[in-house]
Parts: sequence; C-alpha cells; structure tokens
Amino acid sequence: MRKKPEIVATETVARTRLFHVEQLDLKFSNGVEVQYERLKSSSGGAVLVVPMLDDDTVMLIREYSAGVHRYELGLPKGRIEAGEDLLDAANRELMEEIGYGANQLEHLTAFTLAPAYLGHHTQVVLAQGLYMQSCEGDEPEELEVVPWSLSNLSELLIRDDMTEARSIAALYMVRDLLGNKT
Repeated sequence: MRKKPEIVATETVARTRLFHVEQLDLKFSNGVEVQYERLKSSSGGAVLVVPMLDDDTVMLIREYSAGVHRYELGLPKGRIEAGEDLLDAANRELMEEIGYGANQLEHLTAFTLAPAYLGHHTQVVLAQGLYMQSCEGDEPEELEVVPWSLSNLSELLIRDDMTEARSIAALYMVRDLLGNKT
C-alpha cells in the first residue's frame, strides 16, 4: 500500500453557505509537490434511505433538483445533524419526506460522490416495517411520493428523471439483498 502524501499546508480559498473550497499543498513520497483543491465537508455527512413498503415496493420521492434544474425521482435523503445518530437521522428524513417512519433500520454502507475532490460521505440505510408518521421538514414544497416495484428496476432506470447515481446504486444493492434479481 502506498504512503499517503504529506499535507504541507491548507488554505481556504472560497466559502459559501453550502461550500468550503480548500487548497491543499501536498508532498508525495517520491518528492513531487503539488496543489489540489477540494470541497471540504462541513457536516456529519448525509443519509440516503431505501424505504421498503414491502419486499418489492420502494417509496421514491420526486423533488426539484437545482443542480440540473428539473424534478428528479430518487430516494429520501438529508443531512445528519450535529450529534444526531445516523439511524435517527434516517428515520427523521423518512417522516419529513414520505410521511412514514420505520421499525427496522439497517445501515448498509457509505458512498462517496467524487472522492478525488469532495470529502462528503452518504450513509445508505435500509428501512423496513414502515408505519405512517410524518413531521415537518425543510422542503419548500410538498414532495411527491412514488411507489415503485424493485422487480421493475430496469424500467425505472431508463426514465429521464431518474439519474441520481447514489439512489441507483442503493436500489441495486437493496434489490440484490432482498432477492429481487429480476
């Protein structure tokens, strides 16, 4: 295994409400010195929840996505608040976004988005044993809840409004975990 480069210096080059851009001066073990920029994560990460109504029905949401300026289908997700347990965060996001809580929550894995320049981790949680329970969230409009059959995953993925890679990867993972490989 290679030795990680030494961080010689760090400097904030830009900061907004959402983003913190940091410059890293690095020295590699072969003596090469370079500068990298990264988006530094400023929170405890995020959760992405796969809410299963039954063994084949996942509850998706349709919400506005500013990055692509359109409505996208995806899984409930959100920030883990400071001091909040990730399973508690997952259950809170379910209640805020789809109007359900879960009796069973299982942490499956963590995803990164673009690890070459982004230090953000998304914790993937499987939610089962759903029950109706809602609480107020921070979305600017009510989200549309869209039930979808995992056995029809291929049909979902050819849609123009289902492009978010974390949701797609999590759906495949859960489909295989639950045995719905059709």
